[in-house]
Amino acid sequence: MKILGIITARGGSKGVPGKNLKLLAGRPLLAYTVDSARACLALDRVILSTEDETIAAAGRSLGVEVPFIRPAELSRDDTPHLPVIQHAAAWMRDQQGYRPDAVMVLQPTSPLRTAADIAAAIALLESSGADSVVSVSEVPTHSHPSRTLRVDATGHAVLFATGEPVRKRINRRQDLPDAWVMNGAIYACRTATLDGPDPSLYGDRVVAYRMPHERSISIDDMNDWAEAERALAP
Repeated sequence: MKILGIITARGGSKGVPGKNLKLLAGRPLLAYTVDSARACLALDRVILSTEDETIAAAGRSLGVEVPFIRPAELSRDDTPHLPVIQHAAAWMRDQQGYRPDAVMVLQPTSPLRTAADIAAAIALLESSGADSVVSVSEVPTHSHPSRTLRVDATGHAVLFATGEPVRKRINRRQDLPDAWVMNGAIYACRTATLDGPDPSLYGDRVVAYRMPHERSISIDDMNDWAEAERALAP
């Protein structure tokens, strides 16, 4: 399969201001994702999608293609990922005649993802015949959905998933079924899924690529940043 890697790096950030170029363990956050993408031979090409000229310049200095500057209307806080990826794929098709079989979305907020993770996810997409692959990590026992609560309109706590009384909660860890959460490190989808009658990054058949916690850190705030710093410490 011919896979286009798309690194998405917007200039604005509220949780960690300027995070894409902020130094993490002495290097710009962006550098970790660029390095893992460039080291993955399963990616046919790797490009950076950003509206920020400073981030674009940093990307070029790190050795990644920056074929366009993303439109400002696709770079707001509330812009979903789908139109950003559709724009990148359409630009490469219309301006360069480049038509990959699938795209791999790589966010800089997952600095511990490796080239081997990317390659394994691509192999899974190809071998499974699925519409897409997403990376997941196991939910900690204390956050398991079978133990999560919600507060109803009367102020009473009930089980989140079923609405049953709290006494129905599964107490023994050994009795909990495995639960996984998307960790944001990898989204890979076939190009046909982006352009189909019901455009999506997922499609109907989604396969999970399982990652251990130590490579699944996703940086949304300064607590995540500190955890990543500790993980990268020599």
